[in-house]
Amino acid sequence: MEKENIAVGLDIGTTKIVAMIGRKNEYGKLEILGIGKSKSLGVKRGVVDNITQTIQSIQQAVQEAENNSGYKIKDVVVGIAGQHIRSIQHSDYISRSNAEEVIGDKDIDLLINQVHKLAMLPGEEIIHVLPQEFKIDGQSEIKEPIGMCGGRLESSFHVVVGQASSIRNVGRCIQSSGIELSGLTLEPLASADAVLSQEEKEAGVALIDIGGGTTDLAIFKDGIIRHTAVIPFGGNVITDDIKEGCSIIEKQAELLKVKFGSAWPGENKDNEIVSIPGLRGREPKEISLKNLSKIIHARVVEIIEQVFTEIKAYGHDDPRRKLIAGIVLTGGGAQLNHIKQLVEYITGMDTRIGYPNEHLAGNSDEEISSPLYATAVGLVMNSIENKTQSAVKFYIQEPEKVPVYRAPIVQAPESPVEIPVEAEEKMQHEESTETKIRRSFFDKYVDKIKDFLDNAE
Repeated sequence: MEKENIAVGLDIGTTKIVAMIGRKNEYGKLEILGIGKSKSLGVKRGVVDNITQTIQSIQQAVQEAENNSGYKIKDVVVGIAGQHIRSIQHSDYISRSNAEEVIGDKDIDLLINQVHKLAMLPGEEIIHVLPQEFKIDGQSEIKEPIGMCGGRLESSFHVVVGQASSIRNVGRCIQSSGIELSGLTLEPLASADAVLSQEEKEAGVALIDIGGGTTDLAIFKDGIIRHTAVIPFGGNVITDDIKEGCSIIEKQAELLKVKFGSAWPGENKDNEIVSIPGLRGREPKEISLKNLSKIIHARVVEIIEQVFTEIKAYGHDDPRRKLIAGIVLTGGGAQLNHIKQLVEYITGMDTRIGYPNEHLAGNSDEEISSPLYATAVGLVMNSIENKTQSAVKFYIQEPEKVPVYRAPIVQAPESPVEIPVEAEEKMQHEESTETKIRRSFFDKYVDKIKDFLDNAE
């Protein structure tokens, strides 16, 4: 019998932290077993700025997910974002001693490891090395070089770089929360896995993930990641603008944005007014919805224009690089009224809202299908691909229940106690063999962070 592959994703965002436990069902769809979320304290624009508060928020989300699912979380795949993330394009090659020998995984690994030795700015580290097209002995545009022959293997790479200290702080928070780090993924790549189809990636598409603290961009063309960027503005900046413009507190500003906010001012009439309760017995404050929309519109236009600058920097105007599938919006900010129309107006590109429900099982909770959870769903999918056994059932609870119900009949409860322990040992043994199946360059990077954390102690 095949072992149950339980995967866990942890989305550490600026406004919320989400822990999601899932597995693939018999139809290949993602079945969500449990979800936990907490208010994100200690994270600003995708970067940890208060270790203690972040640990508490992670523990709260993890505990809620465990209670909802009945599984104990052991390790997680975590999303990395933040204004410190940047990407570069790089080409490299290796010369093979025997041109008649078939190209294999070891040749690709050798090429990727060579890119990892690139000189970075002080304090920066390479997070992802993503191969694009390969070239063998001058023959270009090869997508799959394994199995071919040649002396010179060349490739262009999309290299994602981030601040080492920021990445290690995330690792430290997870370790201090009592769980292990099994993988790191750039958040826009996780969101892309959850909401984009393979056809869109082939045709050319720009994914815009509007979060609380940052707006993430991932561009795909011919099925390959071509460009990534993190813009240090998100939904929280819109809330701050409403707070300042309407002279109200942050909680009221967030509620106004969610319930009545629109990115298109023309939709509201001049006489549409909402009343906000005054503080400590003061008079209620009346706010015009048209003015509210104008405040939101100004900031959203700024965010979208910055994203569009990145799309143009990729070379969208070149006919060969044209993004035929247009733009897909996801993240909490994608739920803002009329944002789709505004993006189409600014960019002139077809736009749709991205929901992660395509990969979810039919009986999934409607809330999980929201763009808000796109990154978390993508991280769980990434964990499943890595064949991780990230959670185990609460076996320890069984022995406690058995004596309570069976005490009048059964004198010796040794048998019910032994079965869970054996099952747990079996799972541990199976996990140790399964972890040997897949070992990518990215796993080595995670190991490097773990070594750093161990040495720091």
